[in-house]
Amino acid sequence: MIKFNGSVFMPSVLTLVGIPGLESVQCWIGIPFCVMYIIAMIGNSLILVIIKSEKSLHIPMYIFLAILAVTDIALSTCILPKMLGIFWFHMPQISFDACLLQMELIHSFQATESGILLAMALDRYVAICNPLRHATIFSPQLTTCLGAGALLRSLITTFPLILLIKFCLKYFRTTIISHSYCEHMAIVKLAAQDIRINKICGLLVAFAILGFDIVFITFSYVRIFITVFQLPQKEARFKAFNTCIAHICVFLQFYLLAFFSFFTHRFGAHIPPYVHILLSDLYLLVPPFLNPIVYGIKTKQIRDQVLKMFFSKKPL
Repeated sequence: MIKFNGSVFMPSVLTLVGIPGLESVQCWIGIPFCVMYIIAMIGNSLILVIIKSEKSLHIPMYIFLAILAVTDIALSTCILPKMLGIFWFHMPQISFDACLLQMELIHSFQATESGILLAMALDRYVAICNPLRHATIFSPQLTTCLGAGALLRSLITTFPLILLIKFCLKYFRTTIISHSYCEHMAIVKLAAQDIRINKICGLLVAFAILGFDIVFITFSYVRIFITVFQLPQKEARFKAFNTCIAHICVFLQFYLLAFFSFFTHRFGAHIPPYVHILLSDLYLLVPPFLNPIVYGIKTKQIRDQVLKMFFSKKPL
């Protein structure tokens, strides 16, 4: 590690603090985080097994749900093992390149999840507003393209953020990251150089992905509500609305946490640092934890398969 005028030149190792201000209780905070991770892994794995084994679920809605489950497993695994290493085993060091890799994976999986939520909203829009053409429009080819497109878009939009840090930021004021994982702005703020371009690019990526997806998801559900409330029969309205309620719950919890985390981190100068970090941690941990629970409770097909798996009587 080379120092120049009080700055560190291209550090090889960084140190993650964890949750600033709550270091003394981090070991206890790690317990509910670990429980959430275990439930997320079990719940999402169960959804994958059910969708793979039940051929009647091999349709766009559940294929997107399977992709969402894989994304949730990957996102949780990117952050929690290292976080628990900091909380429980006092292992805060991480190599600079590994930190950049973690940052890329986290932001890529976040963007992928947003893209899959958009694909699920479009699927419900066509299924309810144009049901006769749903099978034709949402063909296996389109389903594959939407899933691959969500992943490709996330990689293309987030990778430049890594390049800007790796090749443009050479001098750092400190190697201590006041965070529990490698987040883009947390790394950028360490630099002893002009970081305006990094900030602008970060904002552009956030609004290009989340802003675009939110607009079209909101439009889809507004159109769905209009169509549902125009149905003549109460039973038909209830059935149509019930197919969307799980998606709406997942959509709200994902984007509400995203906005709280995003704006408090950038504009909440008077908010204590531990609040920033806890919100950021919950933004990554809560969706993978809640998604399988929401879909398991609110989606009849998934619920029935879970009950069948655990409570069906086996022949003697």
